[in-house]
Amino acid sequence: MHASTPITVHPLTPTLGAEVHGVDLTRPLPDDVFDAIKRALWEHQVIFFRDQALTPETHLAFGRRFGSLHVHPLKQGAHPTHIEMLRIHGDEHSKRVPGEDWHTDVSCEPEPPMGSILHLHEVPPNGGDTIFASMYAAYDSLSPSMQRFLEGLTAVHDGGKPWMTYGYPAPAVPYPRSEHPIIAVHPETGRRCLFVNRGFTTHIPALSRTESEAVLGMLYRHIEHPRFMCRFRWRVNSVAFWDNRCVQHQAIWDYFPARRSGWRVTVNGKRPIPAVATTVATATKADAIQA
Repeated sequence: MHASTPITVHPLTPTLGAEVHGVDLTRPLPDDVFDAIKRALWEHQVIFFRDQALTPETHLAFGRRFGSLHVHPLKQGAHPTHIEMLRIHGDEHSKRVPGEDWHTDVSCEPEPPMGSILHLHEVPPNGGDTIFASMYAAYDSLSPSMQRFLEGLTAVHDGGKPWMTYGYPAPAVPYPRSEHPIIAVHPETGRRCLFVNRGFTTHIPALSRTESEAVLGMLYRHIEHPRFMCRFRWRVNSVAFWDNRCVQHQAIWDYFPARRSGWRVTVNGKRPIPAVATTVATATKADAIQA
């Protein structure tokens, strides 16, 4: 970090995750501090802040520094006055909790979110951690043969998969359903990552049903290996900010009947970039230089 930036970044694991200290998210951020936070996010994929007593207004303001804000397609649990805020809550009456399966937030959207910022104002006395997994590391550890096989393939992400399973009421508009590259390129870092998840991905159109189930099942098991992960233990007024394009996460529901509650603000993103398109573009540019 630049000497003029009064923040420190402490990595949690060699793979991903870092705690950021010396920042007050309840106040407007100077440009150099904002730039340092952005660099930390790109480098560590998910970053964490402690002791941040965010209000809805300061939470929204921090999110808007990164772009326009996402509104959940079903508006389930939206804030009564701030539709861009999504309630994340579990208590003694819960039959299930948000995010208890491995997923990438709302990957069924045509343009999935760039990132999510979760602030918890109530945490259980024990449990309630969130686990994050790096899709850079998951891709890098695949064999070159498997990387080549997956490059150029797409998978379907369907919002009806989790929401209908969980018994949410029928929406006024259809559930989002989109087709995305299995291997995507991060627009900021240029790194390749896996972009399928157990929560929303349903099938690979180019393969038979049996082949698709076998490949996706293998990828889900691969993605969920501990060597790609970091684990975050929440405290009151902690904040987690994850890059939705290269990270998956799972909220561990091991605290019943205690309460765990907060709000999430999500930043809009763009359509995932296929790895094959990057390869073709690079080759075309090289051919042009040789010519």
